[in-house]
Amino acid sequence: MLATLVALLGATVIAVPLSRRLGFGSIVGYLLAGVVIGPGGLRLVTDVDQIADVSELGVVMLLFLIGLELRPHRLWVLRRAVFGLGLGQLVPSAAVLSGLLLLAGRFSGLPVAALSWDGAAVLGVGLAFSSTAIVLPMLAERELLPTAAGRDAFAVLLFQDMAFIPMVALVPLLSEHALPAHVPWHDVLRGFGAIAAILLGGGFLVQPVFRLVGGARTPEVFTAIALLLVAGTAALADWAGLSMSLGAFMAGVLLSDSDYRHELQADVEPFEGLLLGFFFISVGMSADLHLLLAMPWVILAGVAALLVVKVAVAFAVGWVKRREARSALRLALALPEGSEFSFVLFGVAVGSGALVKAQADAATLVIAVSMLVAPMVFALSERFVMPRLTRTKAPVYDPIDTEPAPVIICGFGRVGQIVGRILALRNITFTALEKDAAQLEVLRRFGNRAFFGDASRLDVLRSAGAGQARVLVVALDDMDATLAVVELAKRHFPRLAIFARARNRRYAHMLMNLGVRGLIRETYFSSLRLSEMVLGELGLSEEDARRTVHLFRERDEQALVETLAYANDEPQLIQSSQVVADELRGILEADLERAARV
Repeated sequence: MLATLVALLGATVIAVPLSRRLGFGSIVGYLLAGVVIGPGGLRLVTDVDQIADVSELGVVMLLFLIGLELRPHRLWVLRRAVFGLGLGQLVPSAAVLSGLLLLAGRFSGLPVAALSWDGAAVLGVGLAFSSTAIVLPMLAERELLPTAAGRDAFAVLLFQDMAFIPMVALVPLLSEHALPAHVPWHDVLRGFGAIAAILLGGGFLVQPVFRLVGGARTPEVFTAIALLLVAGTAALADWAGLSMSLGAFMAGVLLSDSDYRHELQADVEPFEGLLLGFFFISVGMSADLHLLLAMPWVILAGVAALLVVKVAVAFAVGWVKRREARSALRLALALPEGSEFSFVLFGVAVGSGALVKAQADAATLVIAVSMLVAPMVFALSERFVMPRLTRTKAPVYDPIDTEPAPVIICGFGRVGQIVGRILALRNITFTALEKDAAQLEVLRRFGNRAFFGDASRLDVLRSAGAGQARVLVVALDDMDATLAVVELAKRHFPRLAIFARARNRRYAHMLMNLGVRGLIRETYFSSLRLSEMVLGELGLSEEDARRTVHLFRERDEQALVETLAYANDEPQLIQSSQVVADELRGILEADLERAARV
């Protein structure tokens, strides 16, 4: 077991970061790691069943965490998107894939040749699921979750997460022995008893136990109870003949509105991530590479059919929901891979006799390959297809029809607005330029007068009256744009007094190199004021706190000018900062001694 654990952890440490760096996500890394160290690769691990038994806890914990997320009020808010998009994607995809499997079995000698309609239904439903563990991180890495396609994908995956539990429960009914001659009432009662125990325990017993443990301030015991809760409900459901995932999922839903939900999630997630990774490694190890070598074109054709069908169905659903073509295509390309749930579903189907192992092996291999291919297809589409579908119209900037003002403010966000309000207080007119149309709309609703314009363009600055203005305030968030505006103004309007916002010390030096002397470092003065308040809270008098901050500011601003000559020499900057700190301590000590004598 120790050698197996070393092989699993070593493969994880090497393969997963490499896969993520290449942009394919963690799951691809886990699957490839399993292929490499498994029986079909280097044979570092040969007992796949032993790994699979332990790693199934990862799926159990995943279902528990999904249950924690499914708070009833959240589900109610998303009900239309969840059930509309979810049903629209899952049911047609499963129906089309099941039909294709039956046709392939009838007219070929493939492993699905003897496939019955119930086996085709199980395979079709399993293939119709998409991987939550792949899609959500893939969208999050590209900051696409807040987009329409990201919200739609989340809704579809949420519906699939909920649909998986009843699917697993219904699969054994498709077995030839699903309906016995005599109903085993003791098994039925045992199942209902287990469900009742989970409901009652989650509703009445768990909260007091967590309060007791939390009051004892023993975090390791809290973690142990969290793991005991997941494993215990799974074991109880398994003892009753139900799905382990069902028990954990029910426990998660019951605790979704609990005060301890976030702490439970924080305690369980590390174990879930690692064990779920081991689960995917076991899937990679159990992939029948001999089958892939024996019929490569058949497996690749199955992967192609899976991707095409699911992309077409998801795109059609997005189009029917009146999403724009770009958003619908992005949704479709995010969901074509198989799911981690499919492996569990096929395992239950084989155990109950609804599927033959050869059929499940072929479908598992198709899903594993789709998990490798789909993230690559999505990455390529984001790089080459989506930019071509994005219709970027040249912005039509506002005509500036006011008289030239003495002040021009470039960027009317948090900083620019305060400058404008103070100028208005003194009846000093100004012209504000803002490039963000959405921000501009909000400003206008509050009665601010600003113009839609890009201050880095010479024609916009000219129309804003830069030739007649006295002061240019550059308060842009984007520091590269700030440098561009300053360079433009220095070149064409040398008489303008320029005041600029610098994000940090490095940008302050860059602006100083451009000849800007009126610059403010972001959060600098608010940090000084915060430090003064902290010193006061620690017992220093108001005068001592103010004097300390004043000395720091005076010496720091002097050092900012002194270090301009070697701003790109990091060792010299480090040495200079140490010298300044020592000087400040000496000045402060001398100041305190002088105050004590007085």
